[in-house]
Amino acid sequence: MSAQQEWYEKDYYKILGVAKSSSAKEITKAYRKLAKEHHPDANKGSDDKFKEISAAYDVIGDPGKRKEYDEVRQSIVSGRSQSQAGGFNGFGNQQEGFPGGFNFGDSGDINDIFGSMFGNTRRGPRRGQDLEASINLTFRDSVKGVTRDLILGENKNTKVRIPPGVEEGQRIRISGKGGAGELGADNGDLYIICHIDTDSRFGRSGRNVTTQAMVSFAEAALGSQITVPTLDNPVTLKVPAGTQPGATLRVKGRGVSASNKYKDGDLLVKIKVIIPKVLSQKEKEALGIFLDAPMGSI
Repeated sequence: MSAQQEWYEKDYYKILGVAKSSSAKEITKAYRKLAKEHHPDANKGSDDKFKEISAAYDVIGDPGKRKEYDEVRQSIVSGRSQSQAGGFNGFGNQQEGFPGGFNFGDSGDINDIFGSMFGNTRRGPRRGQDLEASINLTFRDSVKGVTRDLILGENKNTKVRIPPGVEEGQRIRISGKGGAGELGADNGDLYIICHIDTDSRFGRSGRNVTTQAMVSFAEAALGSQITVPTLDNPVTLKVPAGTQPGATLRVKGRGVSASNKYKDGDLLVKIKVIIPKVLSQKEKEALGIFLDAPMGSI
């Protein structure tokens, strides 16, 4: 089945559960939710359903293809309306010499429309097929970005660059890396769905990386310097005197790497204070000094 034949037969808006008037952002949000739910690796995943969802988003998730799809679908509605009025079967309201006044509107090449309806005998330049692949990334690669070699159909090897900051389930479009075009037409695009491994030490908050650091009660009360891990080398972090449990300290530039319009994110360190059940004499003396100090002097 050709791509435009599928456009006639399938309602991609219904497949993604969105309205025809939905914004691009709403369509992407709906796709990501369904892709994660139906991915073959998920508990209730379905390969066929996942492919159907991806095919729908491939069209209405792309502004140019969405416009063409809407026009083709509208041509069906217009054609049915005129046929019911006695046009198509009664040869009335002829448009441009075609029986029935079938309203092609702005839906593109008439040969393409008839071709998709009656077997597509027209041969000419044809855009290459879009391809899709999944890729598993370490947490670090998702934060720093990475270049990978992918093997596609027919052992075709291609290098792809995953930008810093991708999120779980994100779909990346790489222009011209899909199937080869015919008779000089453009190649198709490659769509990559990213799956990210979790990391026991780190998490994400937007463009920032998050982690935790344990400090003793005395270190939090009196202030100290601690060593915290990053995705590169460990750094020394100053814990101000009087730091409260749950406080978040920031290490500049140790988050998601800069790309395009984004600058480097930061590392956010949440402080967890260990409260001892028994204090040593030295800790008691240090704590006594802290408690006796005038407010704001420490």
